[in-house]
Amino acid sequence: MTRSVVVISAGLSQPSSTRLLADQLAAATRSAVGGRGESVDIEFVELRELAVEMAESMVSGGRPTPALGAAQRQVAAADGIITVTPVFTASYSGLFKTFVDLLDKDSLTGKPVLIAATAGTPRHSLVLEHAMRPLFAYLRAIVVPTAVFAATEDFGGEADLDARVHRAAGELAGLVVAERTGVAGFAQGDEEAGPLGPVTDFSELLRGHDGG
Repeated sequence: MTRSVVVISAGLSQPSSTRLLADQLAAATRSAVGGRGESVDIEFVELRELAVEMAESMVSGGRPTPALGAAQRQVAAADGIITVTPVFTASYSGLFKTFVDLLDKDSLTGKPVLIAATAGTPRHSLVLEHAMRPLFAYLRAIVVPTAVFAATEDFGGEADLDARVHRAAGELAGLVVAERTGVAGFAQGDEEAGPLGPVTDFSELLRGHDGG
């Protein structure tokens, strides 16, 4: 079965460190999904190419242009999302937030999301935890445990960055490939059958103690 992962890249320059990190995460995710015996289609949404259209949509009551609408549908249909933003003023970029604001409020519900960010200095690394993780938790996405931050000095063969990229990609692949059928241990279509057998209704348990 082929899975779908959409990479949202909010880099402004071309080339950019944001796109470089996005490419590394995409490659690692492809490898991790392949290691689980499945294939994956990876598509990129470059927000810099949609900047003018997003501005037009914001001032026209949220009505998307064809290109913006296509990007929104890609995100809604994906099995998993990778998001990478540069850090501006100690938070995600305005371009990134605008795109998220224009998504349907249910687009990311229950969807696995890997969060990542780039900046010139390691001092901005906490943006992942105080800004991005709460944002996607609010949107009811499933944010993978490992977030990936890359400062300028991290590029160029930094082993620690490579390890974090592959760990996060492995976590995303595990969620993307997994059959999301509800609580682990309960078979789909048999909600009362758990790992230890059928679940006894609580009222029946009470009847067993009547008069005792």
